Amino acid sequence: MDIDIILECNVSPAQVAELAVEAEKLGVRAIWTSNYHQDYDCYMALMPAAAATSRIKLGVMAVTPWELHPLKMANATHTLNQYSKGRALVSISGGGGVLGAIGWRIDKDAPIWPFKDPVTLARYPERRVRGLIETIEILNLFRSGKMTFNYDGEIFQITRPFQNKFDQSDEPFFIYGCCSGPMMIRAGARIADGVFLSDYTPEMMPVAHENLERGFAKREWPRDNFRINNFWAWHIKKDPEQSRIEGKNELIWRGAIAGKYAHDIRPHVDSDEETQMIIDNWDNFLQPFWKRDGIIPNVPEATATKLLDGMSSWGGIDAIDGEIERYKAFADAGLTELSLRLFDNPMDSLQLIGEHVLPKLRDYQ
Repeated sequence: MDIDIILECNVSPAQVAELAVEAEKLGVRAIWTSNYHQDYDCYMALMPAAAATSRIKLGVMAVTPWELHPLKMANATHTLNQYSKGRALVSISGGGGVLGAIGWRIDKDAPIWPFKDPVTLARYPERRVRGLIETIEILNLFRSGKMTFNYDGEIFQITRPFQNKFDQSDEPFFIYGCCSGPMMIRAGARIADGVFLSDYTPEMMPVAHENLERGFAKREWPRDNFRINNFWAWHIKKDPEQSRIEGKNELIWRGAIAGKYAHDIRPHVDSDEETQMIIDNWDNFLQPFWKRDGIIPNVPEATATKLLDGMSSWGGIDAIDGEIERYKAFADAGLTELSLRLFDNPMDSLQLIGEHVLPKLRDYQ
């Protein structure tokens, strides 16, 4: 299992390049830039890194076809791929913060995303799975190099001929589906080069594999190089208290908390009552994200610690050995790479990973 790193959207292009150079020296497989509604553009932020490095892969995450049409997504990804000589990765999502920020809706009379459908109880753009499939179909047509005269999808259309003529790199760009739900995982297994899970624990991986196998059964080409990645929050610092504060600041965005899904929260706490207390105080988890003070009103410190333990890597240097065992469990569960999301002071975090994590995982089979 390889290690990737994911950066905040507020890391400048110059800083991304500096981090990419260091990550390449340390043996990190890929560096990913985040796509949010503010700060730096995820594609443009990687261009200096492409010029400053030669081996590390360069990824953008996560881009949705509702914010960037698949044809323009193909153009942007191929531009990065050519400039980096075949090292570009793109991860495609069906929702996310950008859609919420721009007031996205399926039509003028629909509610603004993210809405909760009264029948399906979903909080995603309408026809999310179909949108992912059509996007990957268009990107596959584009990177084939063949002339395509049009694309007439149920959601997305291209009415003029298109052909990729400018990419002279040795390798085409690599396509991940950001696929955590059952139907999305099946779709990614059927049509993408890999899937990017979010905040999965090792215990959740068997169900993911069941859905992957169902998708593979409908796949029309070999899956020999299929990749399985997972987003995982890294908060470990030399100062454990700073780690705790940073982790609590970001708990609102961990997969289970943001969705308020009781079945995902319950494995990390001691009772159904504690689970419900977390759900009832969901809005309070947002306060430390904005205030950056690590204080979650009405949520006991012990409960926050349980969530940090179960859903992230946090603590001081002495916590790393325990996290190594978790990462080995991820490898045993079939991940081909684990993406560690860095937050404050990313260079310090990267160097800790290079010193304490990468050497211990390199020899693990």
